[in-house]
Amino acid sequence: MRIILDRNTPFAAPAFNDLGDVVLLETSAITSGAVRDADILVVRSETRVDRRLLEGSGVRFVGTVTIGTDHIDIPYLESRGIGFASAPGSNANSVKEYLLAALLELSRRRGFSLHGRALGVVGVGNIGSKVVAMAGDLGLTVLQNDPPLARQSCQPRFVPLDDLMDADILTLHVPLTRTGEDATFHLFDSRRIAGMKPGSILINTSRGSVVETRAVKDALRSGHLSAAVLDVWEGEPSIDAELLELVMLGTPHIAGYSLDGKVNAVRMIREAACRFLSDDSTWNPEGDLPAPDVARISLEGGGNPEEQLQTAVRSCYDIASDDRNLRGLLDVPPQSRPLFFSQLRSGYRIRREFSAVRVDVPPELESLRKVINAVGFRVEARESPPSQKYRSSR
Repeated sequence: MRIILDRNTPFAAPAFNDLGDVVLLETSAITSGAVRDADILVVRSETRVDRRLLEGSGVRFVGTVTIGTDHIDIPYLESRGIGFASAPGSNANSVKEYLLAALLELSRRRGFSLHGRALGVVGVGNIGSKVVAMAGDLGLTVLQNDPPLARQSCQPRFVPLDDLMDADILTLHVPLTRTGEDATFHLFDSRRIAGMKPGSILINTSRGSVVETRAVKDALRSGHLSAAVLDVWEGEPSIDAELLELVMLGTPHIAGYSLDGKVNAVRMIREAACRFLSDDSTWNPEGDLPAPDVARISLEGGGNPEEQLQTAVRSCYDIASDDRNLRGLLDVPPQSRPLFFSQLRSGYRIRREFSAVRVDVPPELESLRKVINAVGFRVEARESPPSQKYRSSR
């Protein structure tokens, strides 16, 4: 069995070695000629899988280590009897942690507290549901919109999108779809953005084309939107440099790029391939994951709980560093910017999730302990405060 995998997929070879002969290729090298003799193909979102790539090949199973499938021509695969699997929910926790880092950075830069603010969550699936739970733990008022789930469940917690327009912050967690009653292409166009609360904030970690580029640029220039956080962009990897200059935080489509999330995706695709092949072998990489850069954090009693939470989060994931890295794109020639964007993604650093980090919390900060635990850290009570305000150990 010949198995072709994108070289930028962590643990790809160890995960699939026992199933056949593994060939690791750069994303750009996954061509029709390269896959002609393959039985299994595992890709990332940059590879378009369709008739042009697979016609005349021996590929019997395709997996994508992503939650989105807009780069896969699923009807074509079905017409050929080719098995397919994606990894929905694999990086949900990673995106939730990214969003928490973004919210805390926004509150720090703008000097407001998250507690009591209204957060509108558009799309309450694997990621959105985690965001809803986290927002409640932070004391945010949460409004939820998800038309398919609303029709399916008939639950009153789901409200029309118009009811979210008075929220202080809107965060988008929907797939990119271009047809049907729930189409999301340019869901936030000029009309929709104009209906948002003046001075509100827009966050998009779903797909770039869910938001109309010109509309969000106009809203930021006019001040109708006070800020935007974008991890995804129309036309990736050829992104709009003017929009990058206008947003408060911009990152290169890495919200779901925690190592834990990537490994979850590889595990899910391997399991799907094994089911397709009627193979009952297993793979568990847990003991092989590297330790986080900061393995333990000690927090001091007193101070603002939200600032304490930010200390813990920034020690594990500093979203501002990803923003600075992407803004380097503005310093390179326009023709080199797509490659710059792609290299930020393919060469992204190892980022472990909060669950890999222990946080020591003084006993008098019971409410903070609950929040720290709720957002995913491993919490330990401490009998006496440390001698320094903040300490971390590798």
